[in-house]
Amino acid sequence: MINREDMLELTRRMNLQRNCFVRIAGRYCDSEGYEDGSFNTSFLKLSQHEKNVNLAIAKAIPFAKTNEELKEYRINSGEPEAKQMRQLLEGLRECGLKNDAMLEILYDIVGEKYLAWKNERDENGLSGDFGIYVFYGVYDIKIKAADHEYMDDSEEVYDFLICAVCPVHGDYEAGEPECGFLYPSFKDRSSDLEHIAVYKRL
Repeated sequence: MINREDMLELTRRMNLQRNCFVRIAGRYCDSEGYEDGSFNTSFLKLSQHEKNVNLAIAKAIPFAKTNEELKEYRINSGEPEAKQMRQLLEGLRECGLKNDAMLEILYDIVGEKYLAWKNERDENGLSGDFGIYVFYGVYDIKIKAADHEYMDDSEEVYDFLICAVCPVHGDYEAGEPECGFLYPSFKDRSSDLEHIAVYKRL
């Protein structure tokens, strides 16, 4: 089960004043999943408007309805597909999204699963154009004293990925995320490498 307080603690680091994101990458796709463009840049290089838009996209995943829209799943490393996915996510964490080849693999996997989910969920068939947004964040977890005040010393550095899939319109304007994930899970104010938090809009 996901602790709502853990997710709220994360989202408090997702604003212009206390931004925890280092890099953002993504791919734009047409309704059939074919690439229509991609990007990969430092989060700090975005304009203030772009930062606000993308912070809202990323924040929507951990801020979703806990244990309803956002659910935790154990990564079964014994299964080949799960093992490969975990290796991919760990690789992207370690390089901080600076490996375009690994990102291409992630986009292909996420895009395929998104289209399958949309086609199963919606009666209209294929979805419209969509974007896959991937964020790399680093949160320096401060020690929390008995009175719940944060101390200056760090307890742990939590580096993580957030992926969000959004419908896009016009000049690549993103709508609200429809699905995505947070990896690794953030549990008891610490990294939980055995779990991934998956978001699906109800």
